[in-house]
Amino acid sequence: MNDPLGDMLTRIRNAQMRRKGKVSTPGSKLRAHVLEVLQQEGYIRGFSQADFGNGRTEFEIELKYHEGQPVIRQIERVSKPGRRVYSAVDAMPRVANGLGITIISTPKGVMADHSAREQNVGGEVLCRVF
Repeated sequence: MNDPLGDMLTRIRNAQMRRKGKVSTPGSKLRAHVLEVLQQEGYIRGFSQADFGNGRTEFEIELKYHEGQPVIRQIERVSKPGRRVYSAVDAMPRVANGLGITIISTPKGVMADHSAREQNVGGEVLCRVF
């Protein structure tokens, strides 16, 4: 698999189209950090980690719905393995005029765009969520 984060976002998108309550994805540190940001911002209910031994882990993601509609309307990968996208703090993109978030990997960790602006750091733009 070339793009594990893109795979996780696609699994979330597909599960929400089918109105699933949970979806599983292989585990990694980057995926865990992105899921923590999604949980803090209220886009997913939560996630749990299952360990299968030999260093193999899996995340069980609990998706969130409001009145039968998915909370995540749009989730898309911005920076891809073939084309990395970086942004300075003053040029950081806003999603839906501030209603959505951009998840950014910074030297201070993976965080939402508003947290990166508060800490005055830029970094790699991982994905957009609305």
